[in-house]
Amino acid sequence: MALAAVCLIVSLLVVPAAHAVDHIVGGSGGWNQGVNYANWASSEKFAVGDNLIFNYGSSHSVDEVSQSDYNSCTAGNALNAYTGGQNTVALKKSGPMYFLCPSFGHCGGGMKLSITVAAASTPTTPTATPPTTPGSPSTPKDSPSGAISDSGYINKLVLGLSIVCAGLMGFMS
Repeated sequence: MALAAVCLIVSLLVVPAAHAVDHIVGGSGGWNQGVNYANWASSEKFAVGDNLIFNYGSSHSVDEVSQSDYNSCTAGNALNAYTGGQNTVALKKSGPMYFLCPSFGHCGGGMKLSITVAAASTPTTPTATPPTTPGSPSTPKDSPSGAISDSGYINKLVLGLSIVCAGLMGFMS
């Protein structure tokens, strides 16, 4: 019985951690002037459970704003305001989100970010993959931020863990 509880706890801990992706806003450019945030965002896939990480200097901050404030670069009506040089924003719901730097002239100079957050993916039944030949390693599909984006790998991990736990419980009884 204790082994079943351990397997359940490990399974629950592995699944959420495997799905979350930390997106460093602007990549190596960070949250700064001169970064094309529309271009950066177009190469990322945002989902509920992921995080945006804003890294910036003392002349900047981050405001989450409405679409109309984003479009007009209007600061002062922030839904959420962040300061301090590094902030993590959890993506808790699906839909569009808008951010800008409220420092005078920064938003108008392009320091604003619009993203669309997709609903969290639901696990699917893993599909069989062809075996690799010795000496030819398979490479996981990576997202631009470096996190594995193919949910098939996560599904196989959970399935494998379930099989191991089931086998151990059968062996112990």
